[in-house]
Amino acid sequence: MKLLALDHGRARTGVAVSDPTGTLARPLTAIARVDSPAGMRTLDEMIAREQPERIIVGEPLLLSGERGSQARAAAGFANRVRGRFGIRVDLVDERLSTREASRRLAESGPRKRRAPDLDSLAACVLLETVLRQIRAGVTE
Repeated sequence: MKLLALDHGRARTGVAVSDPTGTLARPLTAIARVDSPAGMRTLDEMIAREQPERIIVGEPLLLSGERGSQARAAAGFANRVRGRFGIRVDLVDERLSTREASRRLAESGPRKRRAPDLDSLAACVLLETVLRQIRAGVTE
């Protein structure tokens, strides 16, 4: 099953996609201001190109597990995406995904060519977590 992950943010939204078998995740170009008309058109184009069967939206819960303003914004975004595309959309806890993405970028050494941006790498970390859970039978 092909999945697309979105790490929603006000300024930039990271995007990652799995291969059709749901084995590998790769980051795509982040979308600037996804909630704007231009940002939504860019998301429309990505959805049309990638044809995911399911969309994962990161839910940035507080470390306590509670929902803050960013988590509420992500939930609203997930509802808009669900209504716009008619594809299954799930919110998934993304706590510490940006920290893991930052660690990976730091460990990769000096940035040569076009390295993935932090937002899309965070979406990739989120997607890898979901793919591992699917393979382990923890989630569907």
